[in-house]
Amino acid sequence: MVWDRQTKMEYEWKPDEQGLQQILQLLKESQSPDTTIQRTVQQKLEQLNQYPDFNNYLIFVLTKLKSEDEPTRSLSGLILKNNVKAHFQNFPNGVTDFIKSECLNNIGDSSPLIRATVGILITTIASKGELQNWPDLLPKLCSLLDSEDYNTCEGAFGALQKICEDSAEILDSDVLDRPLNIMIPKFLQFFKHSSPKIRSHAVACVNQFIISRTQALMLHIDSFIENLFALAGDEEPEVRKNVCRALVMLLEVRMDRLLPHMHNIVEYMLQRTQDQDENVALEACEFWLTLAEQPICKDVLVRHLPKLIPVLVNGMKYSDIDIILLKGDVEEDETIPDSEQDIRPRFHRSRTVAQQHDEDGIEEEDDDDDEIDDDDTISDWNLRKCSAAALDVLANVYRDELLPHILPLLKELLFHHEWVVKESGILVLGAIAEGCMQGMIPYLPELIPHLIQCLSDKKALVRSITCWTLSRYAHWVVSQPPDTYLKPLMTELLKRILDSNKRVQEAACSAFATLEEEACTELVPYLAYILDTLVFAFSKYQHKNLLILYDAIGTLADSVGHHLNKPEYIQMLMPPLIQKWNMLKDEDKDLFPLLECLSSVATALQSGFLPYCEPVYQRCVNLVQKTLAQAMLNNAQPDQYEAPDKDFMIVALDLLSGLAEGLGGNIEQLVARSNILTLMYQCMQDKMPEVRQSSFALLGDLTKACFQHVKPCIADFMPILGTNLNPEFISVCNNATWAIGEISIQMAITIGRLGYVCPQEVAPMLQQFIRPWCTSLRNIRDNEEKDSAFRGICTMISVNPSGVIQDFIFFCDAVASWINPKDDLRDMFCKILHGFKNQVGDENWRRFSDQFPLPLKERLAAFYGV
Repeated sequence: MVWDRQTKMEYEWKPDEQGLQQILQLLKESQSPDTTIQRTVQQKLEQLNQYPDFNNYLIFVLTKLKSEDEPTRSLSGLILKNNVKAHFQNFPNGVTDFIKSECLNNIGDSSPLIRATVGILITTIASKGELQNWPDLLPKLCSLLDSEDYNTCEGAFGALQKICEDSAEILDSDVLDRPLNIMIPKFLQFFKHSSPKIRSHAVACVNQFIISRTQALMLHIDSFIENLFALAGDEEPEVRKNVCRALVMLLEVRMDRLLPHMHNIVEYMLQRTQDQDENVALEACEFWLTLAEQPICKDVLVRHLPKLIPVLVNGMKYSDIDIILLKGDVEEDETIPDSEQDIRPRFHRSRTVAQQHDEDGIEEEDDDDDEIDDDDTISDWNLRKCSAAALDVLANVYRDELLPHILPLLKELLFHHEWVVKESGILVLGAIAEGCMQGMIPYLPELIPHLIQCLSDKKALVRSITCWTLSRYAHWVVSQPPDTYLKPLMTELLKRILDSNKRVQEAACSAFATLEEEACTELVPYLAYILDTLVFAFSKYQHKNLLILYDAIGTLADSVGHHLNKPEYIQMLMPPLIQKWNMLKDEDKDLFPLLECLSSVATALQSGFLPYCEPVYQRCVNLVQKTLAQAMLNNAQPDQYEAPDKDFMIVALDLLSGLAEGLGGNIEQLVARSNILTLMYQCMQDKMPEVRQSSFALLGDLTKACFQHVKPCIADFMPILGTNLNPEFISVCNNATWAIGEISIQMAITIGRLGYVCPQEVAPMLQQFIRPWCTSLRNIRDNEEKDSAFRGICTMISVNPSGVIQDFIFFCDAVASWINPKDDLRDMFCKILHGFKNQVGDENWRRFSDQFPLPLKERLAAFYGV
């Protein structure tokens, strides 16, 4: 057929019969399961987009060609939707108008599939031209709601619901002359409609405006709530679900309006949490989670606890469908390779110095505490997880007052003969661990051994939940004599790390990492045994669990530190790690957890890491360089080069920090032979805060390890550090402050050492730097650098005593920071202190030393007799 590029665009548009057949043929072929055919169809569709009236054909098939089958018509509409998304601004006016009018005329098509497709198309056009360019859309849809014809009403509501979801913000702005003032009262009228589908749409539309506290809704809030209550017993699950969702959101934004009805609402939500329809039950269960965050929770719920707790506990059982989806009957699957979609994206935690154990409230993302158990193969969120999370937060609200309601239930569950019931009991025990810990202590000597036994239950799902629950009590286990619980728990957990079921391996590995954090050096006597197991797991694990194994090894290194630095341990651990390291390509995201793990291992092994450091160092520098280069290309030509994944650079910088910290001065030659300082200068100016955060950490670590290489760049680095002292990014600011401190100390040490070798030249400037010098050096521990720097200062004071007089109190304070100086250095201090005291006389010295803080006064008297 011949396509006419200049087709006249009029509403009398008629398709060319041949063209129509050609397009129908394509639509049919695109439903073929054969991917080669699909690809050819894709190409042909792309070519057809060159013709202005191609989209007329598509809307024609969707709305006018009633003789065609529904899937083909719907597909035509969906292709048109994609064209609108991609090329809408290039559509000729006539085409746009034709599509718009056809949509509005066919919103009431007799087929639900076609109505839904038209609705999606309308929403896509609306969000493209942002409603302003289609002024008659909302009035028209609202008037169609009053149609006598059910299909028209339902189709219009479907479209309105999608628009409310996609464009809630603009609907509530002045841009459109506030259509919600008309729409919301209109929606409320339909809460009582005879059709359940319409009632459901009406509630869903209004729900879009609760969280943002939209003015138009707040004006009608009482009639909204009243209407919701009228729908409480609706026979349609979708309506009940939307009513529950509304009440949960109102709890957050209009608690004041719900309070008078609170007792009834709680009763209602109790029923709904047990709804036959799991989606309704899940929406209702969210209510308890939200309520627990409100200050009034404790008073409101207290009388309902006897009913609520059993309902939540009951919701924590696996449903039959869960067990099927989780392949709960498959006990051994360790040899089945993981499918790639099983592996969730992970988020790297940038290195924060000076508080390695995140005390600034920055949660570690693999804190399994908030991850009640791990059924991540089903939809991530289900009734079981929601019930468990609700019990967890309520335990934190009521603490031990919850136990009288829980303990009788636990007794029945934990020793039940049905594994599903027993499993839910173990989950309950884990969920209350944080909130009810104090009250649980008397029962733990009996419960922990029972749980350790459950680790070898014959059901994999029981073994995996037991790992998680035990990890929640790890803190208590570690506080007891090690032979009582720690040793048996560790022995059993290590067996589970080598379980034949992948879910159990994963749960055991995570639980073991938690145990490592709690036990720290308590694990040192068992290191050989632990490493044996972890290294064996390398050969056994599929893809997903390998990533968790890296974390367990890294956490072990963090927990036992330099105790890992023994030749026999290094021999066990390093070969498999390096083997994985060599297998992974530079663009493989599996490098992240491996680099994090190596960073912890390098810090712990210190000099023991030397044989491995060169290739690891080189690769990290390359990763940083590659990422920076890619970022520059992307900045210059964004359409040609895609943006790099900066996590590669962040993780590499962190591993370099680990190397610098572990190897200390030994890293000097590696730094000398590389351009890391130039790269760091670029990273310090990156617009991504995490990159800056990690580069400042590395700067501080390199300053400590090999200051001679940092020194020439200080004039360039200092201004950048200064501009990052912005508490908006707390971790960036922390690391910048720390790096400035490390640089200042090194400068101070350098000045002190200079004074030691050439006092005559430096001593005359003593008065200019003595005060900041003293305040810097008082903060570092006794070590060789501090020793040589203080000898220099003492030598300079003996050459130029008057240089120190004004700031003598700072010198006294710096001297007092020594725990035990070498004898000859102590003599130097004594000489200077007594010399000063003799020079000013007893009376002046007493007045002077009265200004000292008490600890300083006592220290100087005890150590130096002044």
